[in-house]
Amino acid sequence: MSNDNLDLKRVKQLVELMKTNDLTDIEIKQGELEITLRRGGQMTVASSVPMALPMPAVPASPPPVAVPVAPATPTEPENTVLIKSPMVGTFYAASSPDTPPFAKVGDTVTPEKTVCLIEAMKVYNEIQAECSGKILAVLVKNGETVDHGKPLFRVAVE
Repeated sequence: MSNDNLDLKRVKQLVELMKTNDLTDIEIKQGELEITLRRGGQMTVASSVPMALPMPAVPASPPPVAVPVAPATPTEPENTVLIKSPMVGTFYAASSPDTPPFAKVGDTVTPEKTVCLIEAMKVYNEIQAECSGKILAVLVKNGETVDHGKPLFRVAVE
């Protein structure tokens, strides 16, 4: 991450990553840039290079409250699984706009089959099916922002 690439959007992505993974602090050092983010506390930025970007304050989050949870009831049809997003990012069905999607309804997938890309912090991550079966539904639109755990595909397992 260079100083030229540190922007408010990237800081917001880091804050979202912290919330999603219940992290209290994150520290990134690269070259002359050093950034430390803390939830529930004070956010500090230290850099030997002047930055023109104002840094937003991260609101303190209230402590978690223990709530009894009813046993989960299956909501998915039998013999189907969901391929879920392993991270926060932007969903892409294909490697470029002029290429066919990695996986579409009716396609058969194997555990090693790449089904989509998720772009996070300008890194494109190949997401594999991790199951064998037939794609029943694509649950997100191309270019849509996804959260960690968001269902991407419904697959009829073999």
